[in-house]
Amino acid sequence: MTPPAPVLTIDGPSGAGKGTVSRIAASRLGWHYLDSGALYRAVGVAASWADLDLSDPAALVRCTFDTSIEFRDGAEGLRVLVNGTDATGELRLETTGTLASAIAAIPEVRAALKERQRAFRRPPGLVADGRDMGTVIFPDATAKVFLTASAEERARRRHKQLKEKGVPVTFAGLLREILARDARDAQRAVAPLRPAEDAVLIDTTGLSIEAAVERVLALVPVRSV
Repeated sequence: MTPPAPVLTIDGPSGAGKGTVSRIAASRLGWHYLDSGALYRAVGVAASWADLDLSDPAALVRCTFDTSIEFRDGAEGLRVLVNGTDATGELRLETTGTLASAIAAIPEVRAALKERQRAFRRPPGLVADGRDMGTVIFPDATAKVFLTASAEERARRRHKQLKEKGVPVTFAGLLREILARDARDAQRAVAPLRPAEDAVLIDTTGLSIEAAVERVLALVPVRSV
């Protein structure tokens, strides 16, 4: 029997650098990449477009199954199509992140997306970025990482990103949103944000992206590369 493709999971709170580190790691390894947060954001966008009631789990589960989500890697980077429409820009909005976090707290939605995420596991390997990749989706992962950083550092990074894009935000407002999201993600009943017992914790506060990538790649067994 052919063993399943190797998986590197990179979990952690928003702003810890998961996305950037995961994409670079996947490129260096020549593996596939799963941005699980984009799946939840895509469902959130679809629900918003359909003006669904977020307190109606049944409607959100139907939306999860009915929504077409495509990832396309192009000249401008990874693009996400929701029901055939490029929603990449909308997926990056703070409001969409808040919406995705609320939807992710619904057990039925998480269950509906579980197999969809596992389908990304295929040769030669997968780098999975999220919040429960190592604890729930790929508990048998080859290597598990939990990236973290102080809330202030994460707010500073996000503030810099948004200001560069011309988005009017305040550091204090972003810090409040990050702390609220951390609490919501950690306290949800299903798949709360926490490191897997066998995950390696890497604090990226004051750490360069390259240094973080090198620490992560050092955890992947040579035989899996």
